[in-house]
Amino acid sequence: MVENLLESTSPVFTVGTVSILSGIPGHSIRQYINEGLIIPFKKESDRHLFSQVDIFRLKFIHEQLNEHGLNFAGIRAILALVPCWAIRSCSVKERNHCQAYYATTHPCWEASEKGRECRNTDCRQCDVYRIVEKHPDIKSLLRTLI
Repeated sequence: MVENLLESTSPVFTVGTVSILSGIPGHSIRQYINEGLIIPFKKESDRHLFSQVDIFRLKFIHEQLNEHGLNFAGIRAILALVPCWAIRSCSVKERNHCQAYYATTHPCWEASEKGRECRNTDCRQCDVYRIVEKHPDIKSLLRTLI
């Protein structure tokens, strides 16, 4: 019922609430943040808030770790393979000036040099970051693009 009232990217849940909703311990959630696999909203008080999309991402990460035996580097590499340039329809010129196009071990939101299309974009709102909301197995995304 909450998701009907709020945008799926609205940061409204605390770590404790997200832990209950996702079934993932709070210390694991903090570890995923430290590893750069999730980007929670950060209030001025340094408290993290999470959205419905973040809960999808947390479940995806937790599943990759616990059911598929991947480590953080493996998850990061899977997310780095998501073709952000195809999802965002970047031109060839934009791709040539974007570190995310060439990076093989870090997802696009960790790129230090981004193309013009992404420079001033809030990664939390981006379709690339939100990918697990619609494609929790990633491969289903690749099937739609190929």
